[in-house]
Amino acid sequence: MKKMFLFLIMASAISCGKKVSQENANTTPKEPEKEAVVGGDSDSHGCKASAGYTWSVLKKECIRVFENSTRLNHAEDGKAYSTVSYVIFDGNKAELFLDTQKESIILERKSEGDSWINGDWQLIPWKGYVLKKAGKILYTGE
Repeated sequence: MKKMFLFLIMASAISCGKKVSQENANTTPKEPEKEAVVGGDSDSHGCKASAGYTWSVLKKECIRVFENSTRLNHAEDGKAYSTVSYVIFDGNKAELFLDTQKESIILERKSEGDSWINGDWQLIPWKGYVLKKAGKILYTGE
């Protein structure tokens, strides 16, 4: 009889413990998990930055600026940079993709051998390329 009584007490304690833990589980709702959408980073032109694509005003299409372009490195100014910039060419126009600018910059030249210019930006074809802004050399490339 004592064994039966002890068994009933233990069974009811276990049952109550389960009930309390189930109630606690029900009172703290879990937030739904957000799924990451792969390739969901298209810009307004449909270019996928995660795949390395950027809109080119000059080419009127999504391009990978690190392919079929000229790399421009920061000019020697004593600082260490982990980024680079690029320029692409089409006829007498050049499009700059600078790590310091959100939008690309279109430069134009009058004839073969001249510099590409837009306001105070100047891309000079000299031992590769030299990019100046307001007379100060900012980038060089080959």
